[in-house]
Amino acid sequence: MRMRKETEGSHRKDGFTLIELLVTIAVIVIMATIAVPGFQAFSARNEVAAEVMRIKAALAMARNTAITRRTTISVCASPNPPDADCTLDDWSHDWVIVEGRATGGDLSGDTVLRVLPSPGDADIDFSRSDRPVRYGAMGRASGHNGTFAICSGHDNGAEVIISNAGRVRTLSELPDCG
Repeated sequence: MRMRKETEGSHRKDGFTLIELLVTIAVIVIMATIAVPGFQAFSARNEVAAEVMRIKAALAMARNTAITRRTTISVCASPNPPDADCTLDDWSHDWVIVEGRATGGDLSGDTVLRVLPSPGDADIDFSRSDRPVRYGAMGRASGHNGTFAICSGHDNGAEVIISNAGRVRTLSELPDCG
């Protein structure tokens, strides 16, 4: 008789019921619904932060090179570096650091020192779109100061400001990216 009870109990199947499976799927869907927008906003903030660091690094490199070489170094955006001219109205292209003035955005006669790849999806505007950023032999950006406004998805943005002294800082207030 004892053997019979053991065999009856061994017919039980282990697994999930349909209700347990539906509850689990519902919890996963709710968590994904909450997490995806948060992740998208996180990704957009990181994209802006990476672009701010790229701009600050490019400007610091140009300023240090100008001081070290005791010459004028310019920074501008170029659609097809290093052969093309600078585009002074669209800073979303690749950036070039050149030894020379890059007057009017013309790179002929100037030595391209470095090409920095484009930011991807971030939109970049410069308040002084009539000329590239230039650093003199003393590291000053006199007359070439301005503000870079970086905008990305989810209304995230930042501003990078170049002073006449050539120093770069970020502004905590966000630009109008809406």
